[in-house]
Amino acid sequence: MNRKMMLLAVSALMMEGTAMAQDTKLNPGKMMTEWGEQVTPENAWRAYPRPQLKRSQWASLNGLWDYAILPRDASKPKNFDGKILVPFAPESALSGVQQTVKPDERLWYRRTFRIADDWKGKTVLLHFDAVDWEAEIWLNGKKLGVHRGGSDPFHFDISKSLKKGDQHLEVAVWDPTDTGTQPRGKQVLDPKGIWYTPVTGIWQSVWLEPVEKTYIATILPEPDIDNGVVVLKNTVEGISGGEQLQIKVLDDGKTVAEATAVPNQPVSIAMPDARLWSPADPHRYQLDVSVVKGGRVLDRVDSYFAMRKIAKGKDELGYERMLLNNQPLFQYGPLDQGWWPDGLLTPPSEKAMLYDMEVLKKMGFNMLRKHIKVEPARYYYYADSIGLLVWQDMVSGFATAERDVQHVKATAETDWDRPAESAMQFEAEWKAIMDHLRFFPSIVVWVPFNEGWGQYDTKRVVEWTMAYDPSRIINGVSGWTDRNVGHMNDAHHYPGPGMEPASQNPGRIITLGEFGGLGWPIEEHLWNPGMRNWGYRTYYSEGELIKEYARLLHNLQPMIGRGLAAAVYTQTTDVEGEVNGLITYDRKQIKIDPDLMRVLHEPLYRRPQSWRALAEDSEVMPGAVMVTRQKLTDTQLRAPEATAFSRERGPVQFKKGQEGALLREFTLDEPFEQLQLRLLAHADVRIFLNGREVVSKFVNTKRHYDEINLSMFKDFLVEGNNTLLMEISDTRTISDVDLGLYAH
Repeated sequence: MNRKMMLLAVSALMMEGTAMAQDTKLNPGKMMTEWGEQVTPENAWRAYPRPQLKRSQWASLNGLWDYAILPRDASKPKNFDGKILVPFAPESALSGVQQTVKPDERLWYRRTFRIADDWKGKTVLLHFDAVDWEAEIWLNGKKLGVHRGGSDPFHFDISKSLKKGDQHLEVAVWDPTDTGTQPRGKQVLDPKGIWYTPVTGIWQSVWLEPVEKTYIATILPEPDIDNGVVVLKNTVEGISGGEQLQIKVLDDGKTVAEATAVPNQPVSIAMPDARLWSPADPHRYQLDVSVVKGGRVLDRVDSYFAMRKIAKGKDELGYERMLLNNQPLFQYGPLDQGWWPDGLLTPPSEKAMLYDMEVLKKMGFNMLRKHIKVEPARYYYYADSIGLLVWQDMVSGFATAERDVQHVKATAETDWDRPAESAMQFEAEWKAIMDHLRFFPSIVVWVPFNEGWGQYDTKRVVEWTMAYDPSRIINGVSGWTDRNVGHMNDAHHYPGPGMEPASQNPGRIITLGEFGGLGWPIEEHLWNPGMRNWGYRTYYSEGELIKEYARLLHNLQPMIGRGLAAAVYTQTTDVEGEVNGLITYDRKQIKIDPDLMRVLHEPLYRRPQSWRALAEDSEVMPGAVMVTRQKLTDTQLRAPEATAFSRERGPVQFKKGQEGALLREFTLDEPFEQLQLRLLAHADVRIFLNGREVVSKFVNTKRHYDEINLSMFKDFLVEGNNTLLMEISDTRTISDVDLGLYAH
């Protein structure tokens, strides 16, 4: 039986007795990945789910469960609609259901399981790694509790609820999706544009583990490379007195350090001459940790850590940089949303999840921004293993119907006045996500807010985040509504590139948190061929895409010498109607060869050079610029005369439909290697250096200047007097206009 036939057979099994019709709007193109085609109830997410704290005994509850969708206020169902494959949400193809659960409905789950004989007498923990959004759980008719939060794991001690034989587990889930203010990411009931299919219910692993009455609940290694130690914070439950924590540090199977300590106290372990973790050398040390009393081992876990440091500091040019292990490192990677056509938020398998990461490494990226999503723990384990730095976003949320208030505009002077209960929920989920993920050394940046989505009380929330985890960089607001708080000033500029001036942001790291978005819709690889398949700029061949991507990188590289510390390209893969991924949504075609990508990225990691202004623009210091609001003749464009222009204070304003030109004159008195142009406009422009045309394009800037590398035209300039002219036509709307030229 081939893979597709097997999948059809499995789907038929799961749908046996199903009363509801599948929603044809969900996965309209019936898109599957090769890993999704291999999923069965027997192999769905079977690896140990918590690699940061691993025990030998455990049991997966992933597989086929009964499900029913009922009105929200209905009582427990007596009859169920059919089978659902956990941990896939009912809206996904891999669940076997493909049915939207609406805000006025509740999703019910039911299954039975048995406890292994050798678990008797032990504490048994029931783990849910992620359920979206409000989950109520019963075991053998006894209510275990309620959890609210769509992206953080939770567990229950079920020991007192167990009985002989079969154990009966029931779960009820309610999810308001985008009708509520809870953190929900990019899922909406009416998916389109940058908003995607809703996800309800269990979407990460469900599993069991037996532990002794005294057991290790958490391990948090905190490396200190400056002092050559690692501090091991730990939580041990069920302490009665006399217990000891015994720790072994191993490197390639050999013990390199040992320590014995009192549980629930930080343990400092010397690590002299440690091998430091980096994207180039993602070295990890193994941990063997036991709780011992009277010579008896009460609990034992495997874990690991890495010796690495992330901090903010100045480079030799005086710019604020992210320092990895005390050395400046330009960070470059994609916006990574982690959506899948067959599993939605849930990757179809571990291999599928790892595939994306390995492709990014081959392309020469050293980081990614995990956008508005929390992945399964094994994702971050793999990032630690292969050496990918991670910027971790909080999962944002606002009610779509109230977006005019709850989605804070870029120019808004104040934040959303978020109701207290909603704010408490956001902060509880954010803390739980940080507690869950702060173990992983690959995570170097926390991002509490994105583009004003549900943004509120920014200063307090960001400063709390900085205080709660001082070992990482905090990007308080990625894009839009910066409140001058957090370690970064992060611009979003499509297609860009662009950046905030370093001189206007003393003490802060200058980053470009989103840019690019170059689209290429490839037939046979579209989520829905009948919908608008778009990018911020859309091209229709590999050659066009490569040329434009290379142009973006060519324009980006000089910005590093003026203080840019990191950049995030949109994005890893296509997602539903967005076709601006480097890989198609079904992961069956890589759009640009990884080897070519690596060559294009290599210059970004070179030592940056200092720059000077030849003709300074007015972004930082408004200054005089020569202006005409009359259309110039071809002769005037190529030999401009100052008498045709008046002097105004820049940036200057052009009205909709106006034409004209800006002129800057400057003197060149020394040679240089690179030349960079900066433009501000919302119009068609042509740029002339000493009367020779070097740029012709539509410029669509709002707050950040477009950056264009003109190094190939440096020979157009001469010693002595030079002119830089911008012709403006078809001004789309009232806008500020400006330009500047820089060199090193």
